[in-house]
Amino acid sequence: MTIPLPPGPPARTMPKADVSDWASYADRIDVRSPSEFAEDHVPGAVNLPVLDDAERKLVGTIYVQQSAFEARKIGAALVARNIAGICETHARDKPREFAPLVYCWRGGQRSRSLAHVLAEIGFRPVQLDGGYRAWRRHVVMMLMHLPQQFQLRVVCGLTGAGKSRLIEAIAAEGGQVLDLERLARHRGSLLGDLPGDPQPTQKMFESTLLAALSALDPARPVFVESESRRIGRLQLPDDLLATMRASPCIRLETERDLRVAMLAGDYAHLAVDHARLDAQLAPLAKLHGKATIARWMEWARAGATTELAADLLDMHYDPSYTRAIRRNFPLLRHAEVLRVHDAADATFRGLARRLLHDDSPKTAAA
Repeated sequence: MTIPLPPGPPARTMPKADVSDWASYADRIDVRSPSEFAEDHVPGAVNLPVLDDAERKLVGTIYVQQSAFEARKIGAALVARNIAGICETHARDKPREFAPLVYCWRGGQRSRSLAHVLAEIGFRPVQLDGGYRAWRRHVVMMLMHLPQQFQLRVVCGLTGAGKSRLIEAIAAEGGQVLDLERLARHRGSLLGDLPGDPQPTQKMFESTLLAALSALDPARPVFVESESRRIGRLQLPDDLLATMRASPCIRLETERDLRVAMLAGDYAHLAVDHARLDAQLAPLAKLHGKATIARWMEWARAGATTELAADLLDMHYDPSYTRAIRRNFPLLRHAEVLRVHDAADATFRGLARRLLHDDSPKTAAA
């Protein structure tokens, strides 16, 4: 429901910015409530609500139960008080050249109220035309068209082969990467949840994905890890996934014992969080049986992480990954092969340099 606020100056008196120009503004202010901001926002925005969640609910209740006039009186006092706080804190040390992009849900009264006061001070605020609603439409549209502009190179390999390590090494060597697992805050596998770092909402993931794509140079190759349709509970946009699946591949070949060791290290936190591991392994009972799940949990409780990782690779990860990669990435059969024999950072940095300088043979060993 739209929250009634006191009318501000006519919309034509406040400069407006098209949503496609969002990145041109170094300062971005989201005046919506904290819960709206938490669901999604323009990347890089700070949340300076002119009405917090409780205040927004209060004004809406008065509007429904009493009248629009009473709601406007209460809303005006709350908004004025909150804008005063913003001026005393966030805006206090800003220079005259401060020119933030200000937005609310649809570019209406909430953002106009703050922008008007900032303009009266002498700053140069600009309202986002159409507000967050326009931003969301922009994200959906751009994610349908932007992925095809890039020269993607997809890093493939069995679970534990070091795909994420190679992506990080390529970035460290100055290459362009699209690190989907970092954006999704998830390692991409069944046990890929990151402790203490919950995944963003689907909308937030798509906003940060658009920001990441927008920062890339289409004239240079972009390295991305092979992913399934879902990373944890988040879904990749269809057009990005289709572009990845039609792109050239790089295949990491890593000795099994090394994969076991790297996987055991990556998931060491689960060996001491038995309740979490129980919950994540439980869905596999339909595939592998309750006895297998019980054996895996027994190993975890005994600290036998190497045995657990090896069995997970042999029974679950490798068969499922092999089926999926062959089905979804047809260019894998033409992939450049990189062989990995140790997990040292220097090894992956060396492979990254070979890829970036395009001077490695079709089969490179490290």
